[in-house]
Amino acid sequence: MSNSYNEGQQELSNQLAEIKLQLTRLTELSSRLAWVEETLLLVEDIYRYEKLQKALLEGDWFEADLETIKIILDLTGKDKDNLKPEDIQYFPVASLKVIDKLWLKYSQGKFGFTVQLKIYQQLGGNLDTTIAKDQKLIEKWGEQLGWRDNHQWRKCDELDYSFNAPTGCHPSQWWNSPYGSKMTNYFLARLIKANL
Repeated sequence: MSNSYNEGQQELSNQLAEIKLQLTRLTELSSRLAWVEETLLLVEDIYRYEKLQKALLEGDWFEADLETIKIILDLTGKDKDNLKPEDIQYFPVASLKVIDKLWLKYSQGKFGFTVQLKIYQQLGGNLDTTIAKDQKLIEKWGEQLGWRDNHQWRKCDELDYSFNAPTGCHPSQWWNSPYGSKMTNYFLARLIKANL
């Protein structure tokens, strides 16, 4: 009897130790969750990104592309026709990073500003080439992203909005500016300076 009593006591003791461990983990998890909730409150206009996140979650690259433009224009306080390349120099880095992280996360690293910038840099692009407005480099970059075909820029509605699109293809419509490659170079310079 004494032996099975001791075994029972040991089993109860082990179970109690496991419960205490789980309670400690639960307390830590609760503290982490509270910290995350508080941190999210620090993100300016967190609700601004909800439609973009939803479109990306659903894999609706076209809608996400349009929503990206809306966010950028909303943040600058201008419409697309009045947004000048010079305005991009002051675009908030934190907002760029939020947009980019959403694209990266939901595309599994296939789309986003970071991906586009990396391709530009792999082709030899840097801050100096943006200042020089190297048109040949921009065209080569556009070909790599699937934005050019047969030495011509493709219209946005001709692009592939599926996951089969070339790496870095999206967001794409934002880059289609009335200022052409001048806006492209200013935006690339902003991405470089933002250390994206």
